[in-house]
Amino acid sequence: MNSSVEPLRHARFRSLWLASVISNVGSFLQAVAAGWLMLELTHSAWWVGLMAASATLPLLFLALPAGALADMVDRRRILLVSQGLMGSAALGMALLAFLDAITPGLLLTLGLLLGTGLALNLPAWQAMVPDLVPRGLVASAVALNSVSFNVARAVGPALGGLIVATAGPDLAFFINGVSYIAVIAVILTWREPETRADPPDSMRNAIALGLRFARFTPPFRRLLAVAAGFALTSAVVQSLLPNVTEEALKGGATMFGLLLGAMGLGALTAAFIRQTVQQRFGRLMVPLSIVGFGIAGAGVGLSRLAPLTALAMFMAGIFWVWTLATLNATVQLLAPEWIRGRAMSLYTLAFVGILPVGSIVGGAIGDLIGAPEAVAVLSLAAVGLGVTTVRVGVPGLGEIVATEPPPDWNLEPHGFEMIGGPVMVVNTWLIRHAELDEFLEAMNRLRLVRLRTGAYRWRLYRNAEDPHRMTEVMVLNSWQDHIQQHKRIDAEAAEAIQAAVAFDRSDGPTTRHLVAVEVEDRQARPQWEELLAVHRDLHDQDGSIPLGDADVTVR
Repeated sequence: MNSSVEPLRHARFRSLWLASVISNVGSFLQAVAAGWLMLELTHSAWWVGLMAASATLPLLFLALPAGALADMVDRRRILLVSQGLMGSAALGMALLAFLDAITPGLLLTLGLLLGTGLALNLPAWQAMVPDLVPRGLVASAVALNSVSFNVARAVGPALGGLIVATAGPDLAFFINGVSYIAVIAVILTWREPETRADPPDSMRNAIALGLRFARFTPPFRRLLAVAAGFALTSAVVQSLLPNVTEEALKGGATMFGLLLGAMGLGALTAAFIRQTVQQRFGRLMVPLSIVGFGIAGAGVGLSRLAPLTALAMFMAGIFWVWTLATLNATVQLLAPEWIRGRAMSLYTLAFVGILPVGSIVGGAIGDLIGAPEAVAVLSLAAVGLGVTTVRVGVPGLGEIVATEPPPDWNLEPHGFEMIGGPVMVVNTWLIRHAELDEFLEAMNRLRLVRLRTGAYRWRLYRNAEDPHRMTEVMVLNSWQDHIQQHKRIDAEAAEAIQAAVAFDRSDGPTTRHLVAVEVEDRQARPQWEELLAVHRDLHDQDGSIPLGDADVTVR
């Protein structure tokens, strides 16, 4: 228990967590009131479904740009803007509902505006967790955030129904709008500005860097695949629970609420015992949790007794939190600080973006074979996913190498900016024939490092006249990208670079930097002094491949 609540000893995390509890309760009041009001206005399941989707639909389009923003600017500002946007949308609903001027179109538009704020908020919120607590407490902090959400889920819907029934939806909207003030007030107390690892970049290039990081970091790519697979196979347990309650248990709304409460209680329990279980199972935590959720979900689909179904929902809540808290924390620890916002946006897209697809698939299967049977079938698919995850392997929390540079990788700030791009970096080795296979393995590791830290193209060439001379060529968008590439080197990347350097059998690999020159535009002439001021200091100081000397210098 002590280790599970240890993050609350840190003042900034504690204050933000308490504020999030209030805000999450308001969000559930909002969801209940908005769905009920839309039903009263339209009496259409289609409109009610659109209203429910409005909270997450903008995420599909804005997750990647929001993640890039979380890495490019102060995350506190993003949170302030997004929280203000959501609060304004909720208060707008409250005012229009109070004046009896709300229409289905206005309600849906404000719902989409609130969803836009949520899409901007999520990557920055999740990426900020490692900045608020020590590295060893990230998983516990993520689990506590889950506690915040599940406390709200246990209290919010029932309270929202009571408020709507007695005072109307406008009061629920108003309470939700005011609840965002708690988060805004906490963030405003943080006086010191955040420092960004990278200077401002173009949105397109920033998003491309995030996608390349995911593509060329195999453990991260596997985590995204597992998260998407879990979303696809687990969504059905909650999305078809009303149908299961009616068809299998012959119950009504009260029983449905109690079953949801059982899952919420399991989620709360899971958060407080997660640390102990994590220490025991290590890297098997995610696969075993997915298998456990699948078995519990199958129990929900096959049970015809309400107490047994409630027990299965309780266990499903436990395994749900264990899976998501571990995946979320692993992604946060695996991603370097400079790209953590984009990494979290990709994770959010992989899980939250796939959840509606899982619900749709579950509903389609339910129409064919029945809702309880559909829950059982997809839950058994989750068991298969868990078994597959054991074979594929996802990194354990304790196995992730720190993303900081090694102690001897001392990079001084660069004093100038060079105009131009793309930039081609050419590194040449002289190797022994007997070491070719080992060299190629080392270069494959180096390829992943180059591509996930900024290069968008990489090739290895063999000299046709001298087959022992091998040349690595990588291309980056700009000179600034290459400077930033030096700063993105972590301990694992440094080891890969040094291992590759060791294969050279001359005086060391040589490096050339080629900056593209525009020949069609007569106004865009190269600035020779900048081209001559090569960044030799970077390579001399940070352990990179040394720069070669030009044979002749012409002025």
